[in-house]
Amino acid sequence: MEFLEFGHNYFLVAMSCLIAFVAGFTGLSLTRNLSHKSIAQKKLSVALAAIALGGGIWSMHFVAMLGLQLPLLFYYDAAITLMSALTAILIVGAALILLHFTDRSTPIILCAGALVGIGVLVMHYIGMAGLELCLAVYTPVGIALSSIVAIALCMLAFWVAYGHRTNRNILLGTMCFAGAVCSVHFLAMAGTNIVVDPQSSEFGPRMSNEILALGVILTSFVIFGAFLWVGITYLVQPSASETRSNAQQMEQPSPEKIPAGLQIPCERDGRKVFISPSDVALLRADGHYTQIYTKFDRLFCVWPITEATKRLEPLGFLQTHRSYLVNPAEVSRFERSKDKGRCIFEGDDLPPVPVSRSKLKEIQEALLSTGSAVRAT
Repeated sequence: MEFLEFGHNYFLVAMSCLIAFVAGFTGLSLTRNLSHKSIAQKKLSVALAAIALGGGIWSMHFVAMLGLQLPLLFYYDAAITLMSALTAILIVGAALILLHFTDRSTPIILCAGALVGIGVLVMHYIGMAGLELCLAVYTPVGIALSSIVAIALCMLAFWVAYGHRTNRNILLGTMCFAGAVCSVHFLAMAGTNIVVDPQSSEFGPRMSNEILALGVILTSFVIFGAFLWVGITYLVQPSASETRSNAQQMEQPSPEKIPAGLQIPCERDGRKVFISPSDVALLRADGHYTQIYTKFDRLFCVWPITEATKRLEPLGFLQTHRSYLVNPAEVSRFERSKDKGRCIFEGDDLPPVPVSRSKLKEIQEALLSTGSAVRAT
């Protein structure tokens, strides 16, 4: 088997690395401050971030491939090339769903980072499978090294960017993400040999470098446009007095807008609403704010969990964990297994709530007095 010698156009190599950086910054910036947004806004932001990050991985790879210099004419399978882009976007989207629609913890952050690293690898090798008239032959060392670097750097990127959601950490996470994407491509290429394969079968229509260049230019234009758009959010920030004023307005609803008795200030689709504590099933801490679950909805509340505890415990709410409050009237079952416990609610839309070890006995006795079913294992 005769291996072909190949090189790279260094200008396109530099451009591919720039695209990876811009895409990483755009995607990680789109997911800032999602706890302040409604569920619909959250879904849209996560979808756009997945497109930016996954599309950036794809664009980086194929800009670098446009710079690949081989001593023969070669083409790409259009269907496989498209499949590589969609796969990257879907895998990154799954990672972002883990981060923004589950209880974010260090294991979840690292799991999401590993998932993105796998997405980078899968995209690269699917994209390479689209080569026509030549065939990529991989070495075990190249595959192993690129895999380790991809997963490790992406885990580091998300651990940094999501450990503390500061602008500095987003920038550092972006650098790690771009480093992961670029390192995977060029480490994998360093461990790849290319041979002539005139008999390669076509899965989809054949695409030349010129056609690929048009697609890459279009996607890169969109990514850079999104980069400028999110960059504005860093330049135009509400003043501290405005932020404090808005928070105070939500924390102290005016009497004429609400009925007598305690009402909880929330946001739904960007609008301020007030709900009765009796409609609440559980509250979950979300940074300096809380997420409130009713039977049919999930709402954002400006109260921190400490403020919610102070106001709602006198009404009978139970703090099962430092991050959770439950309405005992809505708990359908309490399950205890040795030193672990959780509260279960009716309906599939309400997640189970953990009970910390120190509160097991207290919560069990309180729920027994309300008539909730208790099961011990």
